[in-house]
Amino acid sequence: MTGTFAIATLGCKTNQFESAALIEQLRAAGYRQVNYGAGADLVIVNTCTVTATTDAQSRNLIRRARRINPACRVVVTGCYAQIDPQSLAAIPGVSLVLGNEEKQQLIGLLAEDRRGVAVSDIRQAKGAAMSLSTFSGRSRAFVQIQNGCDAFCSYCIIPYARGPSRSVAAEQVLGQIRDLCAAGYPELVLTGIHIGAYGLDLNPADSLLALVRRIEGETAVRRLRLGSLEPQELSPELLEAVVASKVVCPHLHLPLQSGDDEVLQRMNRHYTADFFRRQVAAIHAGLPGAAIGLDVITGFPGETDEAFRRTLTLIEELPVSHLHVFPFSRRPGTPAARMGGQVPGPLARERAAELRALGEAKLQAFSRSVIGDTLELVVEGRNRVGWQQGLSRQYLTVSFEAGEKLAGRTVQVQVTEWTEQGLRGRRV
Repeated sequence: MTGTFAIATLGCKTNQFESAALIEQLRAAGYRQVNYGAGADLVIVNTCTVTATTDAQSRNLIRRARRINPACRVVVTGCYAQIDPQSLAAIPGVSLVLGNEEKQQLIGLLAEDRRGVAVSDIRQAKGAAMSLSTFSGRSRAFVQIQNGCDAFCSYCIIPYARGPSRSVAAEQVLGQIRDLCAAGYPELVLTGIHIGAYGLDLNPADSLLALVRRIEGETAVRRLRLGSLEPQELSPELLEAVVASKVVCPHLHLPLQSGDDEVLQRMNRHYTADFFRRQVAAIHAGLPGAAIGLDVITGFPGETDEAFRRTLTLIEELPVSHLHVFPFSRRPGTPAARMGGQVPGPLARERAAELRALGEAKLQAFSRSVIGDTLELVVEGRNRVGWQQGLSRQYLTVSFEAGEKLAGRTVQVQVTEWTEQGLRGRRV
């Protein structure tokens, strides 16, 4: 049975990668992709479960699919499906709930008209990645090098949704990168749940540093971007390799989560605020023009006003460019959900708003620092006013006027101004 399909993806780049792999499998099996609002015969919702909000978004997408086409077949997968499959299976209209490992079996399960729940014990998982030869509808392609996590931060459900850390063999990664380079992708992004742990589970053991060196030395990759790295896993040798590289983008993302040492301990984060400060200083010294992104959680249990102020002051002092702020979400099944000292939601959101305002100011200052520079952009398409827009190596979006279609190509653009809508420039 084939027909039309639509897919909705929530959450991280790993989910986006896996959705792209599902799209490739479905097209190869004869299905035709349509927009989510078109009323497809088959609807797949690839869920996230980081917060209660993402759970609600997943349920809303399922119900919307049924409103658009009451006869559609709904398949739910992803991390929410892994953690709580029975709740999703109970939603009217849900035909099949797949665990994260079972994503790879989608075509076969559809062919046999499987119904109900197909979710295995993810902590026993052995495989690391789905296969992918293209990245549908995108100018940049993601390459999954690792899956799962063994960190068990006290606020995070992901080790239970993704299983233990599992690495993709280097030869398989290199083969996929060669295919994507041959397909013309100008930028590749290394992704995973915990990429700093890459290779530790392989026999013989490998490392992210060795993999990056092989990618640069053995493939034709033009631009390579690293996904999020734990602060303690950015070794001096890895930073040195990024500084010296001609292909790795000057953009590093380190989850801070808090600038208070006591809060970091309760989070089960294995570094101090001072260590984090020194890591960012080392990046800035080696790559003065690099983009540095942070993740921060406000309102974690026990976060006092003084602890929040320490976080705010630390970020004010750091030369960072991008800030992703999340009010703490009490996720059932995690140690943090049971901790005392729960911070009222309105206060956590108030603190998040203050940090987001700081983040906007940091991004504007970083953006203004490149005015007059000529940047290489990977063109992603047109914005709402019809200008082309592309992403620089420094993770900045720049808009420029051009008549022809340029999506998926690289262009040189001189940045001329910053506006409320972001950076603008002219094509060189």
